[in-house]
Amino acid sequence: MRSLSELRLRVSESADLTPTVRRFVLKDPGGSVLPAHEPGAHVVITTPAGHKRSYSLVDPGGAEPREYVVCVRRNRAGRGGSASMHDDVVVGTELLVSAPVNRFRLHPSPRYLFIAGGIGITPIRAMVRRLRAEGHPDVRVLYLTQSAAETPFLQEFDGPQDTVHHSDDHGLLDLWPHLAEPDDDTRIYCCGPAPLMQAVRTLTAHWRASRIHLEQFAADHTAISLPFTAVWAPDGLRVDVPSHLSLLDALRRNGVPVESSCEAGVCGTCRLAVLAGEVEHRDSVLTDGERRSSVVACVSRAASAELVVGPRDHLRKDLP
Repeated sequence: MRSLSELRLRVSESADLTPTVRRFVLKDPGGSVLPAHEPGAHVVITTPAGHKRSYSLVDPGGAEPREYVVCVRRNRAGRGGSASMHDDVVVGTELLVSAPVNRFRLHPSPRYLFIAGGIGITPIRAMVRRLRAEGHPDVRVLYLTQSAAETPFLQEFDGPQDTVHHSDDHGLLDLWPHLAEPDDDTRIYCCGPAPLMQAVRTLTAHWRASRIHLEQFAADHTAISLPFTAVWAPDGLRVDVPSHLSLLDALRRNGVPVESSCEAGVCGTCRLAVLAGEVEHRDSVLTDGERRSSVVACVSRAASAELVVGPRDHLRKDLP
């Protein structure tokens, strides 16, 4: 079923940036202006195969965009979403696309350090382009990839404040010289694979937390998972959720049908209403307001001993 917040957009351009990364330009078939977005925003696209996947918008955006541009890296070890985008989408294909959501906002700062790993360049490119177009004087970029051949937008990051590092040629980059001295006038933005994110978390432990901004491709599975009890509100069914099972899997094993797609906390398909209890949110899709009454069942867990959940139409109506 199509969500009221979804748009039907047409692919107007498609081109390979690297052997594994393809760029897609999405426009309204009638030429209408699209919902506004700022750098760091992402959309959720329903692929022709039915997968829902989140993709960062790679252009700076603004008040009246005429197109959304995303880049999709083929993930051969994935669940099929990127393969469907590469194999099933051509110029003229129409796709259901959510309105933009931004949980990786660009905040004002005298100085910036952007750290991108691989396809993690996509939201960072939008931020850097916005800042440099506005003439910001201090925008540094560390762009880490495997090789020059697998570096989207390589030609755009050749300035004096840019460092492009290919691990095939030079091994892993030592981030410590860039992070050793905390600076309250610098904001750090990082997007990339889990090992890079963890390294930046560790190496910035002595920085003010408000200066560190991380965007994950998938939810954080490194946190400790404690068991809890889920109560399915429609019929009062009580379900034990052990530490090794997700809320989604536990409910399904007990006969509760819950839809899902990415099962990585980035699409929101398995979002449930929370009627009682506290949630330990591990997704990267819900807004702060939505987190007050919802849980993404594939990755998030209870922070209380018991969590009462139900379908989305059970969302609490008493919340402002």
